[in-house]
Amino acid sequence: MEWIVIGAVLVILFLIIISNIAVVQQSRAYVIERLGAFQSVWGVGLHFKVPFIDRIARRVSLKEQVLDYPPQPVITKDNVTMQIDTVVYFQITDPKLYTYGVEQPMAAMETLTATTLRNIIGDLELDQTLTSRDVVNTKMRAILDEATDPWGIKVNRVELKNILPPQDIQSSMEKQMKAERDRRQAILQAEGQKKSAILIAEGEKESAILRADAEKQAAILKAEGEAQAIRTVQQALADSLQMLNEKAPNDQVIKLKSIQAMEKVADGKATKIIIPSQMQGMVGLANGIVEGVKE
Repeated sequence: MEWIVIGAVLVILFLIIISNIAVVQQSRAYVIERLGAFQSVWGVGLHFKVPFIDRIARRVSLKEQVLDYPPQPVITKDNVTMQIDTVVYFQITDPKLYTYGVEQPMAAMETLTATTLRNIIGDLELDQTLTSRDVVNTKMRAILDEATDPWGIKVNRVELKNILPPQDIQSSMEKQMKAERDRRQAILQAEGQKKSAILIAEGEKESAILRADAEKQAAILKAEGEAQAIRTVQQALADSLQMLNEKAPNDQVIKLKSIQAMEKVADGKATKIIIPSQMQGMVGLANGIVEGVKE
């Protein structure tokens, strides 16, 4: 019987020891109290707490966490009420302060975020609110990070998820955006037509320049051709005169050449030709020779 009691006691002691052994996982921390007072913070590893004296007050996650708050009604500087929902990224850096700094830290964070958002948006007009998300995010992160330092919380980032103006304002904004898009479309169309007209005019200008240049080149080539022909004829005439001079022609040959030149001048179209007196005898001689040949 005694062995049974001893065995039961040993089993109970073993169970007590086993139940007071704790293994802290990565990115987690345990806050330990001894007789109701803070004792220590357990990090990663194997730990043993004194039975019935120590207790785990809170298990804390050291990972970055996300809080997605529902839309909050806020009023802008120009008295427009709209709904804004916020996302806060935070991380617990001091488990002791997180445990003893504030009651219900998550609820405190939500309330602080809502009041901070209302204060910041209250200093902005509607248009500024819609176009200044980065400014609002930066201000909120700085304010929340400073306010949550005594709670052992570090706010890493704050984002405005959605900004929902009233329905009538949304309708007005849509009409304004449509008008702006129509205006931009008209401007783009006008600019396109302008560029097209400019390109057509430039094309016509270049075409006219090319035509004028072609006509100019053709006229130059034609003039050069005529000049070359004249030079060739003059050169042939000069050569013939030179050859004639080299042969020392008599007066009859020269007069005969003169008559041939006059025939070319007449070209069969002249009705009257005046012959110098010194050439009349030669003409009669030439006619006699021609008539003798015909007979």
